[in-house]
Amino acid sequence: MGISVLRSQYAHVVLVVDSAPKGAGDTGGVPTLRPPGIATPLGDVIAVAVVVLFGVVPFPDETSRAHGPLLAVALLPAAAMPFRRRWPIAALGVSVVCDVVMAFAGVLAPSTLIAVAITTFSVTSRSRRWIGILSVAVATLVVFFVNSVPLGGDLFDSLAMQFVTLIVLAGALGDAARSRREYLTAMMERAERAERGQEDEARRRVAEERVRIARDLHDVVAHQISVISLSAGVASSSLESRPERAREALSNIRSASRTVLTDIGGLMTLLRADDPEDPHGLHPQAGLDSVGDLITRFADVGLRVELEPAQVMPVLSPAVNHVAYLALQEGLTNAHKHGAEGRAAVRLRSGDGEVVLIIANPLGDGPPSTTASGHGLRGLRERVAAVRGRVETAHDAEEFRLEISLPAEETTAR
Repeated sequence: MGISVLRSQYAHVVLVVDSAPKGAGDTGGVPTLRPPGIATPLGDVIAVAVVVLFGVVPFPDETSRAHGPLLAVALLPAAAMPFRRRWPIAALGVSVVCDVVMAFAGVLAPSTLIAVAITTFSVTSRSRRWIGILSVAVATLVVFFVNSVPLGGDLFDSLAMQFVTLIVLAGALGDAARSRREYLTAMMERAERAERGQEDEARRRVAEERVRIARDLHDVVAHQISVISLSAGVASSSLESRPERAREALSNIRSASRTVLTDIGGLMTLLRADDPEDPHGLHPQAGLDSVGDLITRFADVGLRVELEPAQVMPVLSPAVNHVAYLALQEGLTNAHKHGAEGRAAVRLRSGDGEVVLIIANPLGDGPPSTTASGHGLRGLRERVAAVRGRVETAHDAEEFRLEISLPAEETTAR
């Protein structure tokens, strides 16, 4: 086998013996990544075998043969091959020094030159770019000048230039491998950040959905349960003295129970629906046009409501209209539960692009419970804020007042 045949395979050999993925103990500041490739132990065995093979093969050119003690120097870089990933610069230094020794001894040793190319690939692949470029430049210049010694001072001998080109090519391939690892690592980190962002967004939406479900359940259940509780108290106290009043209270309990069961059933159907946007599973939401029915229901359970409508009724968006209805329901429920004298006053005001809903009720002897930040008022504040409205509460020794301001689209005469 002549050297002219073997040198055509040098570049392929360098890629094969150093294509193993970077190990956990590697240095150089390059992110660790393990793409498919030759396993690290097998790559080390191949690298050692290649260096030894090119050291012991009897080349026909006498200049490329190493004898006696020089053979040990020619084979010494093989011992550095297993360490080229952990200490690539040290392995390159050993290979270059051995090549210099062989060159001044009059031998153009293929084994040391192959070792220089392999370790050059390792340096540029596993070190910072500027370190790799500097190492390739130094190794190339050293090999370029010392190769002329066994060739009689011919710096541009074709064989010597092929080895120099091989080293430069190995360095370029190592830099390309390093860039590819960094690119893949960046893509993986970006994908992980995107996945974490999706998980955070999913958790945020779950939390918002829980709050929304809690508000909906409160809006659906709280009023009717309050009606049931108060009617049960009326029925219990009137059962013997006023049976007709007890029967009326029991009728209210039955009606409120049916209503709350129907509302909860509708809410459960909506929550279980595969397509939340499916209009067949939705029901029209109550608005201020249903105020009369709401006042009637409270009148049935003993709360007298005085309604003072606005002279000019504003036009509200569907969302704002529904929030206004829920605000009125919450305010009357609180008046029924915590107020005194069994009465409340509702006033509607409009102007300056908004509608103002005022609910006032007398207070008993105890402190006003509605001033606490309970779930009802908290949920009401959240709903009103969602449509760019505001909620204000005030009370004195005689009266509690709930004022809700909501944005209006336009105003029309009643």
